[in-house]
Amino acid sequence: ALANPAVGDRFLREARLAAKIRSEHVAHVYDVGTLPDGAPYMVMEYLAGTDLGRQLSASGPLSVDRAVDYVLQACEALAEAHIAGVVHRDIKPDNLFIATSPGGKSVLKVLDFGISKMSKKHTESGRVLTEAGDRFGTPVYMSPEQLMSSGDVDARTDVWSIGVVLYELLTGKLPFDGDLPELCTAILHKNPTPLTEARPYLPATLQAVIDRCLAKDVEQRFQNVAELAQELRIFAGPASLARIDHVVRVIRGAGENVRPSTLPEIEVSTRSLRDEPTLAEKAARSATTGSGVSSWGAME
Repeated sequence: ALANPAVGDRFLREARLAAKIRSEHVAHVYDVGTLPDGAPYMVMEYLAGTDLGRQLSASGPLSVDRAVDYVLQACEALAEAHIAGVVHRDIKPDNLFIATSPGGKSVLKVLDFGISKMSKKHTESGRVLTEAGDRFGTPVYMSPEQLMSSGDVDARTDVWSIGVVLYELLTGKLPFDGDLPELCTAILHKNPTPLTEARPYLPATLQAVIDRCLAKDVEQRFQNVAELAQELRIFAGPASLARIDHVVRVIRGAGENVRPSTLPEIEVSTRSLRDEPTLAEKAARSATTGSGVSSWGAME
């Protein structure tokens, strides 16, 4: 890999961008440098746990309250990243890691800033930091504007991706699917598969949130993660409410406008939030060991 200068540059850029973000929801970078033989190194926080991609594969869809809490933790990280001028561009379940401490506490960490870019207004020279070899994300999570021009995106492309992640956490499916040409056509021109069609017993108001995240016109989308977080308030538990308030403070503190929520303040029943037990929760009830899928339920 060292034979390709772009790979080394991207490696060091990931370290520098991640180090700019002060959030417990980002894997911390402690040191970065170059060894005597020219090989770059990065010293990162060591995490024990698993990523949401593996958890979905093992356990299936999550309950509404858990899916919303994970998304809000990701929004906390993205809020800090965005005000630092960093657009992640590759938000997906595999890059959302659930780290666990020996005491059983879990926290979501956003990983892999390797293809992230600095917003133009935050670069000293004004040049775009995206090279030709870096113009990639993971297509199923990419916004229409990222598919068309990966280097010319802003924080709203991460809003699209987090919307896809929320859809997948709730349903175990993707809003757009198919082989690459069919997938790109769907993202650019078709409506997503309705949330309630993929999982009919979900709260209908979640459909409006997903639709706003996946608006093809960026001006119709949530303009920042704080607007998205506010819209999830009616599905949030006590801990999640504190996350929403933090995200809004961070974005407003950076001088950005946060439009009021468009959803009515309605009471969401416990039944609608926890609709039915997930596979992990069912497994936990009969768990006799601390390994595998069952450990997720036991840990909670």
